[in-house]
Amino acid sequence: MRRVDFTLNGRNHSLTCEDGQEQRLLELAAYVDARMQELTGGAAGHEVQNLIATCIVLADELMEARAEAKSLRAGHAPAPIVHQQQPASTPATSPADEAKVVAAVDTLAKRIEDIAARLERA
Repeated sequence: MRRVDFTLNGRNHSLTCEDGQEQRLLELAAYVDARMQELTGGAAGHEVQNLIATCIVLADELMEARAEAKSLRAGHAPAPIVHQQQPASTPATSPADEAKVVAAVDTLAKRIEDIAARLERA
């Protein structure tokens, strides 16, 4: 196990991870930090509230992605997302491309769940 130091909302933290996962943990921490800044503005003195708000938004996004993946697996068109419209010039994706996206989302969801489990043990 390796200890990795990172910054969230201007505060230093460290976690342990499996050997070889250090860079991925740093990437994930940077992503969470960026989303936290985007969502909460990084209000000083509200670290726990900022982290909770960010986790809730990330969980919501994950659940939406899983629902969309499940819908795609079942052969249904996903519900349109109003805030993310594609330009008319964007070509339609093939079933093979959709399968790749579903597999990628599933892989990312599994990795997030694994990381969350490791964080609970830390």
